[in-house]
Amino acid sequence: MKKHSARVAPLSACNSPVLTLTKVEGEERPREPPGPAEAQAPAGTEAGGRTSRHSWTCSQEQLRKVFWGVAVVFCVCASWAGSTQLARLTFKTFDAPFTLTWFATNWNFLFFPLYYAGHVCKSTEKQSVKQRYRECCRFFGDNGLTLKVFFTKAAPFGVLWTLTNYLYLHAIKKINTTDVSVLFCCNKAFVFLLSWIVLRDRFMGVRIVAAILAIAGIVMMTYADGFHSHSVIGIALVVGSASMSALYKVLFKLLLGSAKFGEAALFLSILGVFNILFITCIPVILYFTRVEYWNSFDDIPWGNLCGFSILLLTFNIVLNFGIAVTYPTLMSLGIVLSVPVNAVVDHYTSQIVFNGVRVIAIIIIGLGFLLLLLPEEWDVWLIKLLTRLKVRKKEETAESSGDLGTGPQSRSRRARPSFAR
Repeated sequence: MKKHSARVAPLSACNSPVLTLTKVEGEERPREPPGPAEAQAPAGTEAGGRTSRHSWTCSQEQLRKVFWGVAVVFCVCASWAGSTQLARLTFKTFDAPFTLTWFATNWNFLFFPLYYAGHVCKSTEKQSVKQRYRECCRFFGDNGLTLKVFFTKAAPFGVLWTLTNYLYLHAIKKINTTDVSVLFCCNKAFVFLLSWIVLRDRFMGVRIVAAILAIAGIVMMTYADGFHSHSVIGIALVVGSASMSALYKVLFKLLLGSAKFGEAALFLSILGVFNILFITCIPVILYFTRVEYWNSFDDIPWGNLCGFSILLLTFNIVLNFGIAVTYPTLMSLGIVLSVPVNAVVDHYTSQIVFNGVRVIAIIIIGLGFLLLLLPEEWDVWLIKLLTRLKVRKKEETAESSGDLGTGPQSRSRRARPSFAR
C-alpha cells in the first residue's frame, strides 16, 4: 500500500512579491470538509446526542490547523509587506534593481540544506545527504538531474524567475508599493486564464468574473494617476511581472507537474545555482556599463540587502512548507492582507493620494483575488448548504404550525361539557 505525501509545486510568484516565486499547490492528503460536513454528524454522534471521541479529535485537529493558519497568515503578511517596503527603502541609496534581484535569488541555494536539516530532526528514517539528494532527483526523471535536464527543465524557470523579480522591483521605482502589491495580485487571474487555455482546466464562471474584475482594476489603477508616463510604465512593469509569474506556474504544471517537499526544495536550490552560474555576468555588465553603478562596495547597504533576502527566503519557506500545518487558502489570505499594510505605510511615508478611483480599483482587484480562492466544488457545496437550510426551515415551520394547531383544539376538548349520561 503506497503512502501518500503532500506535494507542492514551486510556482513563479503566483501569490508573492518580488523574489517570492513559490506557492504551495494542491496536496494529496484528503481534503478537509469545507464546513459542517453532512456525513460527519451521524458518524460522530453517539446515542443520546453525545459527541464521540472521533468527532472531538477531528475538531481539535481543525482548531490546530486554524491556529497555525493564523500564525502563517501573519508570517506571510509581515514578510511580504516587509520585503516590499525594504526594497523601496533600499532604492533610495542603492539604485540597482537587477543586482538586488540577483543577490536575493542566490539565497535560494539554502532551500535544500534547510530542508535536509528539518528531515534529520523530524524523520524517523534518517538518510544521508547523498541518499536524500538521489531520491529527490527522481523528480526530474529516471536518469535524475543530468546536464540536459538542467538546461531544459530548470534553466527556463530560472530565466522566468529573474524576469518576474526584476520587473517587480523596477516597478517599485516608478509607482508606490500599494499599487505594485495590489496589481501583482492580478497574476492569479492570469494563471487561471492560461491554465484554462493551455492545461484545459475546468471552466468556472466565477473565475471568469474574477479575471474581468482584475482587468477592470488594472484600467482603473492606470486612470487613478491620470495616465502619467511614470505611472503607466510602472503599471506595465507590474503587469509584465504578473504575466511572467503566471507563465512560470503554468509551465511548471505542464512540464513537471507537482513535487514533494524535498523535490521542491531541491528545485529551488537548483534555481539558486543557475542564478550563480549564469546570471552573475549580467550585474557585472550593468556595473561596467554604468547602468547600475556604485562608487565603492562600502556604499552598498548590505544590511538592507541581507534583510530583504532573509524576508523573501522566509516568505518562500512559509508558502512552500506551511501546507504541512494549515490550509493553503489561509496562507493566500496573508497576501491580500499585506495590501492594506503597504497602504498604511505609504500613507505615512510617501505622498500617495487615495482618491475614489484608486480605492475602488484596490477593492475590485482584492475581490477578484478572493473569488479565485474559491474551490472548484464551491457551487456544489453552496447548493447543498442552501438545500439543508431550506429543509430545516420547512421542518421548523411545520413544527411551529403543528404546535399552534394542536394547542387550542386540546383546550377546547377539555372545556367542552359532556352531555352523555
